[in-house]
Amino acid sequence: MMTGNEKTALRPMALYTAVYLLWFRLVEALPRSSYQVIELALDRKIPFVEEFVLPYVSWFAFVPLGVLLLLKYDREMYDRAVTFLMTGMTVFLLVSTLFPNMQFLRPFILPRENVFTKLIGLLWMVDTPTNVSPSIHVFNTLAILVMIWKSRAKELKGLRLRLMWTVWGALIILSTMFIKQHSLLDVLAAFLMAGILYVFVFRYGMVFRFDGWNSAVERRAAARRRRRWRTDHI
Repeated sequence: MMTGNEKTALRPMALYTAVYLLWFRLVEALPRSSYQVIELALDRKIPFVEEFVLPYVSWFAFVPLGVLLLLKYDREMYDRAVTFLMTGMTVFLLVSTLFPNMQFLRPFILPRENVFTKLIGLLWMVDTPTNVSPSIHVFNTLAILVMIWKSRAKELKGLRLRLMWTVWGALIILSTMFIKQHSLLDVLAAFLMAGILYVFVFRYGMVFRFDGWNSAVERRAAARRRRRWRTDHI
């Protein structure tokens, strides 16, 4: 159960996520005259392994769960994680808006019919092969892993927990290439972006703080309570 303070601190990330999804859908719907193809020759040598769809879709639990763990146990790293995520995802949106890109790595016909390929087929129906670089799957995974490894909270310092998250994250990153969602170039671009942001966040202290947000919300709530009290006692 989250406290009121935690719910308030989570609100900016929730609002940003809604804006991100709307912006991305608008970018995807924009008519484009051309796309930059993002592929490497090495991508053709990476096999298609449909079982990796499981770690790929597990990303939708990996990131929210990581954010919530940081929110609960390490507010400092939570603020850094949200800074990382918001900044990187905004850079991705700007790249997608200004430099539309795509890849042609997906097989035209899935090689087998099983539960994994059916799941991939459903995934491809809702996720086009356009605007793929840098990979947000990879970038967000790296953001969570960095914060868990940097955290000083005793609940997140256990080696077993950190290794479990690292293995999970590594499988997610590999899955982006094994199910042909991303080129190796998309993955490398995500690592580069994460490395640059790491310097800004940890060396130069570029961190969005939500204490002011919490205080403002609390002040507004207190003002509403005072107005209700006055109304009830007039």
